Amino acid sequence: MTFKLHDDLIRTCIEVQRFPLCRVLLNNDSNYPWIILVPERTDIKEIHELSVTDRSILIEEIAAVSAAMSSEFNADKINVGALGNATPQLHIHVIVRFKTDPAGLGPVWNAGAAQPYTGAPLDAMLNRLRRAFAKIAYSTTPQSQRADPGIR
Repeated sequence: MTFKLHDDLIRTCIEVQRFPLCRVLLNNDSNYPWIILVPERTDIKEIHELSVTDRSILIEEIAAVSAAMSSEFNADKINVGALGNATPQLHIHVIVRFKTDPAGLGPVWNAGAAQPYTGAPLDAMLNRLRRAFAKIAYSTTPQSQRADPGIR
């Protein structure tokens, strides 16, 4: 069966790039730098349904995206979550948080109307993210599968 991105994610996100396991999406809300990682596996709703290898790759991709986002945006905090109450396909939110962001100390969900990216700001954000993530695809490939297993 071929992987298909859930309609909710197609409707609310913009593809940034692809990693060894996950499709990397930008949530279309300019209030927050907000990435959604979607493991490209069919019929998976929960992390425990992934193979042991895929779970390992997933945690490395989450950690790498979190580190890149924290550095790139000078985050006060990175929120990571896999909820799936409304969208049943496994997807992991990686959200940059600031003490001054619109949600304050609360969760980002329902904290106000989304502000979609448009035109030049969208292009600038996609370019910024792609530069920040440039080394991640290689660094998250399992060491045994790398051309030079000594490189981390």
